[in-house]
Amino acid sequence: MRLLLTLLLTLTSHAPARASGQPLVDAARQQVGITLIYDGRYQRLDYPLGDVSIERGVCTDVVIRAYRQLGLDLQQRVHQDMRAHFADYPALWGLARPDRNIDHRRVPNLQTWLKRHGAQLKISADVSNYRAGDLVTWILPGNLPHIGIVSDRRSAADTPLILHNIGAGTREDDILFVYPVTGHYRLQLSPTEAMPSAADPP
Repeated sequence: MRLLLTLLLTLTSHAPARASGQPLVDAARQQVGITLIYDGRYQRLDYPLGDVSIERGVCTDVVIRAYRQLGLDLQQRVHQDMRAHFADYPALWGLARPDRNIDHRRVPNLQTWLKRHGAQLKISADVSNYRAGDLVTWILPGNLPHIGIVSDRRSAADTPLILHNIGAGTREDDILFVYPVTGHYRLQLSPTEAMPSAADPP
């Protein structure tokens, strides 16, 4: 019996780390073939759980929609945090107050929220440090920020693929090290954090 217990504990402790991020990957992959258009226009959204039409979106929408399937509404969480700590967020758009229609759809704001919630990891060139379900940000040509989700699938060179929308809808591509990486994040959700929270005032 003791031997069996030891074996079970050993197997559990050595379970693939990427398994914990698999639900996020699966949720993001469901968008492939559904979200076909890149559309970054400003639009007024419902709140909470506001979204643009599913066939269109930007890179952040891939992340937002995937987390919503796990019970986390980043629109609401980012808005709540920005209302309480507005000065801690990037002042890049000339706003005097949070805007729940767009704040969560901006990569620098998501980076700040992730960092403030303890999800930031050290940037690495070692593929073994990137687990399925991790979030990665880049800077694209033209100084454009970008975000995607690390997949459980790998390229022929054993590089993790990325689920993202870089201009042609949600896709799964080999781009991890194609552009300069500006951030690496692993968000650990407790059951409480993953539960939808009550609506708050604007």
